[in-house]
Amino acid sequence: MTEALALWSYLAQEPLLWLTLTLGAYVTAEILSQLAGRHALANPVLIAVILLAAVLRLTGTPYNTYFEGAQFVHFMLGPATVGLALPLYLNLSKVRRALWPMLAALLAGSLVAMVSALGLAWLFGVRGAVLLSLAPKSATAPVALGVSEAVGGLPTLTAALVILTGIVGAVVSTPMLNMLGVKDWRARGFAVGVAAHGIGTAHAFRIHPTAGAFSGIGMGLNAVLTAVLAPLVVGLLF
Repeated sequence: MTEALALWSYLAQEPLLWLTLTLGAYVTAEILSQLAGRHALANPVLIAVILLAAVLRLTGTPYNTYFEGAQFVHFMLGPATVGLALPLYLNLSKVRRALWPMLAALLAGSLVAMVSALGLAWLFGVRGAVLLSLAPKSATAPVALGVSEAVGGLPTLTAALVILTGIVGAVVSTPMLNMLGVKDWRARGFAVGVAAHGIGTAHAFRIHPTAGAFSGIGMGLNAVLTAVLAPLVVGLLF
């Protein structure tokens, strides 16, 4: 037992351990999601977060120690976001045919995401930097962190809120859109991308390629619009 603890203490200081555990947690979560028949609640990101949180809790590992090893995954968020320009290019003809409805949905979705979050939090007594951290929660992480810092929020809190927003969006989007009777894969995907960024986009790709492509488009466009609108909304409301 003593030797095992000593070995763990040594390995815990190695960055490669946490990168390996992060990738292993996601692979495990993906397998569990497949075994569950891709049920909405069996979201791979949600499962991976639970697994990693359990490991950190059981081993008493500080988050900063974990992040030192897993930050390569965080770094790849930027290139992955830029890579979403490919679905936009490949579906350019479809986007042109639905340009005005998409722009209207984008503006409405982006504004509602910000105003509803800020308004509800304010009603519940949230103030200051914590409140402002909510503004960019529906944008993809690389953009949301920069916007949060620019408007006076807490980037670390925003990061957690972005992940939570994506997980919740991926879990509830399919049942909700089914209930609402939305059958157009373009509309379904675009809505998920605007509301639930990268995690929602990954979910959309698993359901239908067109939904995934339009989710990526929605995610990318919402990131740009959020960067423009968030400072304006915060300035007008607070």
